[in-house]
Amino acid sequence: MRRVVLIVVVCAVVVAFVWWMAGWRGTVAAQVGATSVSAAIPAVALALMLGFVVLYFIIRGIAAILRFPRRWRRRRSERRRRDGERALTRTWVALAARDPAEARREVARARRCLGDSPQALVLAAEAARLAGDQQELETAYRALAANRETAFLGLRGLMREAIAREDWQQAEHLAREAENVRPGTPWLRTERAQIAVRTGHWRDALALTDADAPKAALATAAAEAEPGRSLALRLGKQAWYEDRSSTPAALAYARRLREVHKEGKAQDVIRRTWAAAPNPELAEFALATAEDSLERVRQAERLAQENPDHPESELLLARVLLEDGQLDEARRHAEAAEELGLNQHRLWMLIADIEEAAGHTEAHRTALRRAANADPDPVWRCSACTTVQPRWHAACPVCGAVGSIAWGAPIQREAIAQSTLTVERPAVIGEV
Repeated sequence: MRRVVLIVVVCAVVVAFVWWMAGWRGTVAAQVGATSVSAAIPAVALALMLGFVVLYFIIRGIAAILRFPRRWRRRRSERRRRDGERALTRTWVALAARDPAEARREVARARRCLGDSPQALVLAAEAARLAGDQQELETAYRALAANRETAFLGLRGLMREAIAREDWQQAEHLAREAENVRPGTPWLRTERAQIAVRTGHWRDALALTDADAPKAALATAAAEAEPGRSLALRLGKQAWYEDRSSTPAALAYARRLREVHKEGKAQDVIRRTWAAAPNPELAEFALATAEDSLERVRQAERLAQENPDHPESELLLARVLLEDGQLDEARRHAEAAEELGLNQHRLWMLIADIEEAAGHTEAHRTALRRAANADPDPVWRCSACTTVQPRWHAACPVCGAVGSIAWGAPIQREAIAQSTLTVERPAVIGEV
């Protein structure tokens, strides 16, 4: 309504102006050479107005002609952008439908329309992954990594592929580049810690892990791998202080103490760990410096006093007393271990050796029969995948779990079979 009123007002003003101008009196004369022209003032004013209007439209027409190529390019670009966005949407749908051919076809169309935009390159990589084209996948991620704004995204994709094919050296290199691009990223810190574990860079793994990580295991591995005595001693001390019941941590610290000629402190570390969790490897280390069997007995008695009511202490004393020829005392300690609830193969084999040394043939045979049906001896076993390892590792060589290997009885075959029957396979959900 306002526009109608405005138009009416403007028309009224124009008509009034023309009417007023028509009342002007007089003429306008112009002479050019021998030619002279004269006209009434209203006619001249009207001609000038019409001239300005014609000139305005001529200028507008020329400007429109000059702007036409640019407007045509802009419209064409907008059309290509809309087509590219529709192709990206269809690519997402094809990826969700697990249709690699359609996904690659649509993402190729999107790249023709939009160029190598970050969205198109990411979808191209996912389409290549779905199709199993490793070369095209890595090409797309390298193109992302070459762009400063999307470098982290490309490096992340390349690192994920390196981890998938277990190329840990390449993964570590890519992780360091990603850290330079975007330092302090929590996800990257976790990945770098896992890669450091896989590559055996235990000090890096220890520095990158959070407070909830098994730092005792990592510090133990770092102490064992560190060539410098001073730093290795500090790492061993850290490992033992993190978990004083850990046999590997105690041994790592005690070995480094022995290297710097601090035998008394090394023996103290072993005794304190024996008091918390006896282990045959602790006893082996503690008795390694004994020069004869009598000295071994004294060392064993000193160690056993730290945990006198544990079967492992009785078993240790029985073993060293057998080596010293004190058969009656050895038998007494072996029987004490049995009374404390120990019924393992190694106990009955030790009793068999005692009875054989004493010349008790029937008792020797009885002990061998008991050994055949006894509980299995403790081993280093991974609590995550249940595999048995010949020695302790900071990370399980089979499943890679950190700090999962512990000393204990192996899982019986019946228990493994039962757990296999009761564990259901989780559903696998596709990830775009």
